[in-house]
Amino acid sequence: MSNDPNLPLSAADAEALIRGALPIEIHGRLRSARITERRAVVVAEAGDLGAKAREELEGLIKNALGELSDVDEVRVALIADRRRRMIIAVGSGKGGVGKSTLTTNLAVALARMGRKVGVIDGDIYGPSQPRLLATEWAKPMNEGDKLVAIDSPHGVKVLSMGHMVAPGKALAWRGPMAGKALGQLIDAVWDDTELLLIDLPPGTGDVQLSMMQDSKPDGAVLVSTPQDLALLDAARAGQLFEDGEVPIIGLVENMAGYACPHCGEISDPFGNGGVEKFAKALDIPFLGRVPLTMETRQSGDAGTPPAAGDGEGAAPFVAIAQKLDRWMKSGAI
Repeated sequence: MSNDPNLPLSAADAEALIRGALPIEIHGRLRSARITERRAVVVAEAGDLGAKAREELEGLIKNALGELSDVDEVRVALIADRRRRMIIAVGSGKGGVGKSTLTTNLAVALARMGRKVGVIDGDIYGPSQPRLLATEWAKPMNEGDKLVAIDSPHGVKVLSMGHMVAPGKALAWRGPMAGKALGQLIDAVWDDTELLLIDLPPGTGDVQLSMMQDSKPDGAVLVSTPQDLALLDAARAGQLFEDGEVPIIGLVENMAGYACPHCGEISDPFGNGGVEKFAKALDIPFLGRVPLTMETRQSGDAGTPPAAGDGEGAAPFVAIAQKLDRWMKSGAI
């Protein structure tokens, strides 16, 4: 960037200045950004937003860029000639932290809030979504060379490798094949689905790298149990998203406490509060905590997510889903 204040900014410097002034959560919406004669002109994608959210996005951009010393006027053009399907990845650095259950329940909660949601089971080797969404015996149809997403009983569309192989059959695929399979699931026929939640496998392997390259998510939710070992792995997953310039929407603490069904006493087999402290230390939003309950485990096995009902077990999932909905509308929690 030029150090001479009298020289006009280059196109690259102007775009970098604008992006630096805006929240990273909306960088994926920017289609062009320039500064000409102290006038900032931004074109942003808003095809998935309603009137109020479009107004909020425009106001956010104008307010942020209005603070720049190089800018006297801000003009914002929101394009909406096509609907843009949003992708949010749900990841963890470690297996067994309840990521798939969280994905299912967030999808169901968002669907009950009026969102048109689809779930992609990105865990090619250990798919869980067919059982969690009660579609275990369903087989996807084809439309040309594309798969057609399956309708679950809970108002959420879903696709998984578990729908295409016999239950219990192991897949012995090398990494590139698994990455290609995820691409086919994302590229499927989802009709008017506006949001895809991708239930990623644990770790930072080929599936994640293929997704980042071919179908970059708009944001990511990280899931961890409270103990230090799981948090270390979550940090690695977070680093992958940051390196790929994917905004981390926030962290969820799962299995945060267990209420004894006999006496009601709360115990913390995995600790408590570790994820919230971790999020605060890294200046990442904390989305909430989900307790360890028998109801969640039993309903998962039965394909009846707690978020599909109005009981006590639905509350933590609904609270987190509301934050996600707010992020989708405004780019902030």
